[in-house]
Amino acid sequence: MVLQLYNTLTRKKELFKEIKKGKVTYYFCGPTPYNYVHLGNLRAYIFADLLRRYLKYKGYQVFEVMNFTDVDDKTIKNAKAAKQSLQVYTQKFIDAFIEDFKLLNIELPEKLIKATDHIPEMIDLIKKLEKNGLAYKSEDGSIYFSIKKFKNYGKLALLEKTKLRQNADGRMKNDEYEKEDAKDFALWKAYHKDDGNVFWETKYGKGRPGWHIECSAMSTKYLGDTFDIHGGGVDLIFPHHTNEIAQSEGATNKKFVNYWVHNAHLIVNGEKMSKSKRNFFTLRDLIKKGDDPKAIRYELLSTHYRAQLDFREENLKNLKETLQKFNDFLLMLDDCIEKQKKKKYETNNVVDHLIRDAKEAFENAMDNDLNISEALAAVFTFMHDVNKIKNDLHAFDADKIKTEMQNFDSVLGIMDYERGAIDQKIETKIQERERARKKKDFKKADLIRNELLKQGIILEDTADGARWKKA
Repeated sequence: MVLQLYNTLTRKKELFKEIKKGKVTYYFCGPTPYNYVHLGNLRAYIFADLLRRYLKYKGYQVFEVMNFTDVDDKTIKNAKAAKQSLQVYTQKFIDAFIEDFKLLNIELPEKLIKATDHIPEMIDLIKKLEKNGLAYKSEDGSIYFSIKKFKNYGKLALLEKTKLRQNADGRMKNDEYEKEDAKDFALWKAYHKDDGNVFWETKYGKGRPGWHIECSAMSTKYLGDTFDIHGGGVDLIFPHHTNEIAQSEGATNKKFVNYWVHNAHLIVNGEKMSKSKRNFFTLRDLIKKGDDPKAIRYELLSTHYRAQLDFREENLKNLKETLQKFNDFLLMLDDCIEKQKKKKYETNNVVDHLIRDAKEAFENAMDNDLNISEALAAVFTFMHDVNKIKNDLHAFDADKIKTEMQNFDSVLGIMDYERGAIDQKIETKIQERERARKKKDFKKADLIRNELLKQGIILEDTADGARWKKA
């Protein structure tokens, strides 16, 4: 089956066809680093990661670009309040963002870039718009995009120019300088005293870029005038992505993006996230409470990206048990590989059949616009069916099953199993405990078990001796 993605531009699922065979160019709108990212942001980046990982699973070479909007009203205002330079202030939150990615097992894009490093590209884009008659200069020196001169403005958001709300969504108020039309938006903002020491000297004078021009300039620099996929939250459809299309296509006269993908909003405990309701969380908030980052990833991942996600903190406790099922299953396979490797191998058609069915079910679900719930169900069914025949598995079969589980997890990124080598002191303690058990000194054995548990090592006693795993 071929991957189908819901394209916001056409409001329907479409078969995915890349521009260059085997390669996918992919842009996803990143954060404004004026604070730590919250759960709503993280839901978007988990979706971006899921799509990225599945494209790679399908064999595509993915080149992803993600930006930091490190110059806007919020970053300037907060940096001034903190009495820090814009660069110093935003870098703290950029570093925290990358740390959050690592904790949630989100793969970093090939290009993670800052708007402030791409001012010349923005100026070049504005020049093209000016040449094409789509940009004009106001009395205060700001440069605006004239939407009435761009055909099909608002096509992504299904808007008609005559029905556009003035000052839409609150963020456009930042563009209220000297417009010809209240619906026009700023490409370049002339310097204002509130900007402090944040400005660039350009052919358009002293100032800074508008919000929308940043992503247009950065995406086309690294991905070309036309690229495969552009993503973000549904709140970016208008005005941000709508204006990106107008700028980019107005400058190049080419289609900007083939597939637009957007994730739905997140609510917490049935309500919109709000600090006043005490349901506004960052990843740091949850980790301080003892929540597992992998459980958080699972919770953010397991609802279809186009459906509203109701994040409930109490679910995280139960999800630890769910995640442990994956890890215990892999441990069982490792034990089988170790114990049965000398046993004569006999072809097991049942195993091949289970693997084939699981792979087909998983891929059919993910090909259907990343239907994650059915994909997870396919993995759980696979583990359930394998557990029925685990006593008959040969090492070769167990290894094939483990490989398939690792293939699934290359997309999901939720399994956290490491058998690997452990510290020699810990190994000595395990052996010491085994000797105590043989001597029926169970008090000492329990003491050692508890000591190891404090170090993150769980011991399970089996007929073949103690088996360990990392907590």
